[in-house]
Amino acid sequence: MSEMPLRDINDLERLKKINAALLSRVERSMDQQGNAFSLFQTAISLENRVRNRTEELHATLRRLEQSNIDLVAAKETAELANLSKTRFLAAASHDVLQPLNAAHLSVSALAEVQTSEEGRKLVRQVERSLETMEDLLRTLLDISKLDAGVVQPEIVDISLETLFSSLRSDFLPEAEKKGLSLKFRPVNVVVRTDRTLLRRILQNILSNALRYTRSGGVLVGTRHRGDTIRIDVADTGCGIAEDQREAVFEEFHRGTATLSDAGLAGGLGLGLAIVRRMAAALGHPVTFSSKVGRGTIFHIDVPVGMAAEPVAAVADMERPRGYGLFGTKVLLVENDVDVLSAMTSLLERWQCQVRAATSTDDALDLLGDTAWMPDIVIADQHLDGGDLGTATIADVRDYLGRPVPALIVTADGSELVAKAARAAGIELMRKPLKPAQLRALLAHLLA
Repeated sequence: MSEMPLRDINDLERLKKINAALLSRVERSMDQQGNAFSLFQTAISLENRVRNRTEELHATLRRLEQSNIDLVAAKETAELANLSKTRFLAAASHDVLQPLNAAHLSVSALAEVQTSEEGRKLVRQVERSLETMEDLLRTLLDISKLDAGVVQPEIVDISLETLFSSLRSDFLPEAEKKGLSLKFRPVNVVVRTDRTLLRRILQNILSNALRYTRSGGVLVGTRHRGDTIRIDVADTGCGIAEDQREAVFEEFHRGTATLSDAGLAGGLGLGLAIVRRMAAALGHPVTFSSKVGRGTIFHIDVPVGMAAEPVAAVADMERPRGYGLFGTKVLLVENDVDVLSAMTSLLERWQCQVRAATSTDDALDLLGDTAWMPDIVIADQHLDGGDLGTATIADVRDYLGRPVPALIVTADGSELVAKAARAAGIELMRKPLKPAQLRALLAHLLA
C-alpha cells in the first residue's frame, strides 16, 4: 500500500481500512515477539530439566558404583566364608570319622576273640550301631559338601552292567532277608557320569525302595531315549501321596502317615535329600511316578557314553575272600594313636606281621632292617609333620626299588586325594573301614 500524507485522507471508510491494516501488523508483530519469548522460556525450562536429570543420573551412577563396591566386598566375604566352610568340612570329615574308624576296627578285633554266643551277639549290636552312626555322619557331611559346592563330579564313561552287578551284590542279602525279590535287567550300555555319585544315588533309591516295601520286590531296568539312558527303579511298596511329592526330597522327611499305614519302620529321611543334591551336581534329572498302596518308580536320566569301559572285578573285590593273610608283612603308617592300635590289633588277628610308623621318616627308619621287607604298605593320607601318605608310599617304593603294593586309608573324601592315589597306582579306601572289605582288598593286592 502506497503511503500518503494523513491530511490527504478524507475518506472515512478508507481511513478505517488503513487503521485496521496497521492494527493487524502490530498484532502480528506482538505475536511474533510473544512466540519468541515463549520459546525462550521453554528452552530455559528444558535446560533446567536436563540439568536436574543429569544430576540425578550422576547421583544414580555414584550409588551404583557404591553398590558394586559393596557387592564385590560381599562376594569376597562369601568366598572366604565358603573357603572356611570347605576347610571345616574337610577337617570334620577327617576328625569326626577317625574315632569312628578306630571303633570299627576295635570291635572287629573283639569279634575275632569271642567264643560265646552272647559275646558275639553284643558285638553284632555294637557293629550295627556304629554302622548307623557312620551312615548318618557320612550323609550329613555329604549334604553339607554338596551345599557348599565342594564336590566336583569327575565325569567318565562307565559300564552300567558293572555298576548294577556291584549294587546287586550289596542289596541282595537285604532283599532276601525281607523275603523280597530284587532283579536287575541285563544291560549292555555305557553312560557318562561320575561313578561314585551315580552309585550313591542308586544306593539311596534302592535302600528306600527296600525299606518301604513289605511284599513283592524291586526291579531295576533301563530305557534308551535318544542320547539319554533312563534308569528305572520300580518297587511294589507303599507309594508316595500326591501332596508329599516335593516333601520327600526334604531332609528328615519320612512320610510318617504312609509308613504307619504300611506298618514299616522309617530311616532318617536323608536318602532322597542327598539324591536330589547329587543329581543336581551331575545334571541328571530325577523324577518319579507313584500310586499309594501300589508302588513307586524313580527315573534317573543319564547321558549315553562314548567308549567301552574296561570291566574291573569291583564286586569281587568288595566281597570277603575265604583265604587268609598268614605271615604277610605289613608296614602300617598312621598318626592317630587309637586307629594305629586298633588296626595293628586287627591285622595281627589275621596273622599279619605289623610294623607301625607315624611319619615318612619313621617308616624309612623301619626299612633299615634288611631282614624285614614289607609285602604291602598301608598308610593314612594325613600324617605327622604335614607328611602325606601318597608321598610316604612313593619314598618307600624308591627305597625298596620296587612297586610294593600299597593302600591309602583315609577319612579325607576329596577328589584330590583320589586322583593322587590313582596317578601313583595306589588303592584307596575311605574311613571308617569295613574290616571284611579291607581283608578282601589286601588278599586281592597280594594274590
